[in-house]
Amino acid sequence: MEIKMPKLGESVHEGTIEQWLVSVGDEVGEYEPLCEVITDKVTAEVPSTVSGVVTELIVNEGETVNVDAVICKIDTGEEKDESELSQTDETQPENDGARNEATQRKQSSDNKDQKEESSVKPKNNGRFSPVVFKLASEHNIDLTQVQGTGFEGRVTKKDIQHAIEHPETVSRSNETETNNEEKNSSTQFSNETTHQSQSQNNQSPTYNQGSTIPVKGVRKAIAQNMVTSVTEIPHGWMMIEADATNLVKTRNHHKNAFKQNEGYNLTFFAFFVKAVADALKAHPLLNSTWQGEEIVIHKDINISIAVADKDKLYVPVIKHADEKSIKGIAREINDLANKARHGQLTQKDMEGGTFTVNNTGSFGSVSSMGIINHPQAAILQVESVVKKPVVIDDMIAIRNMVNLCISIDHRILDGLQTGQFMNHIKKRIEQYSIENTNIY
Repeated sequence: MEIKMPKLGESVHEGTIEQWLVSVGDEVGEYEPLCEVITDKVTAEVPSTVSGVVTELIVNEGETVNVDAVICKIDTGEEKDESELSQTDETQPENDGARNEATQRKQSSDNKDQKEESSVKPKNNGRFSPVVFKLASEHNIDLTQVQGTGFEGRVTKKDIQHAIEHPETVSRSNETETNNEEKNSSTQFSNETTHQSQSQNNQSPTYNQGSTIPVKGVRKAIAQNMVTSVTEIPHGWMMIEADATNLVKTRNHHKNAFKQNEGYNLTFFAFFVKAVADALKAHPLLNSTWQGEEIVIHKDINISIAVADKDKLYVPVIKHADEKSIKGIAREINDLANKARHGQLTQKDMEGGTFTVNNTGSFGSVSSMGIINHPQAAILQVESVVKKPVVIDDMIAIRNMVNLCISIDHRILDGLQTGQFMNHIKKRIEQYSIENTNIY
């Protein structure tokens, strides 16, 4: 059976095979992932629509093909000749004894090897398909304990079904592991955990001097989008400094109880995103798009946030951010970060953004100029919160200060509108307080 390139969005007409997850001769089940496909919108897994054996990979890794183009072939066994089936049935009894004995010896050997290696090697490659992730969540299975038998140690649907049917082979997810995952997923959004974020969640791949790196997949899509943005959009830039002392006190006052009650971190970034959402509602021209001879002001406030995973960059979207509480925004940041880390982001998670906020401060940056996420009108960089001596009423005080840097589409925005917008955010940040800020 021929498997075709699916359509991964209304405006998507082609896709690039970033990585094959199967090889010729592999058995695959229905809904198991075959490959990863990158488009200008999102990276997604293509699941098999049938069960069978992979007979041919038609499209090479790095190759771009149109929607509905055949990418591979799978033998479902439905067209097998009846004579072959009967011949197989006739010869099976006399070989069963030897086959079963050999199978038992192999399984015994494999089990021994697995026990010896389990203490030093991970049981799988840590990449899980939506089907596997869903089944594991429903049955409270710890995926790190599931032996992956798929391509490069990937956990298949059969693996997770075996774990569900034989629960003694795996451990159940516990609160400590869950909290650790949530902590890891949110460190890239928290200024107080910069070093942990860089060492755990944003490790760069090793590059050798004098080597070459093929430009493909996510990196190629990022490059194309950046060139489009810089070529089409005349960028302007502005930076303001805000006093985040009370914001820090407010967040620190709530963070322990919040983590205990909600199960995920209350990050500084959630407060900044909330302030931006409020400012966009008051200054809708920042929430717009240049379209030919007109400027389209969007009705919904959908904030894109940058999420980095090794050498990949994703920009998932917090929909209707102005309607959400600080808790609601913190939850979405955590959920989107988890999805990005596990390769679970979908087209729906990535579409509809109207304004982008980037937490460059998580890497220790104090000033940066972002490239606008085309075709949006602006991108805001939230820098590190840094303690500095500040003059207040002719006296020097130590305060937690933060720089906010914005890049604007100068076709749409001038200094007046941008300055008013940035001052709104500054005032909102400085108004946070333990007494007056409602987290929920």
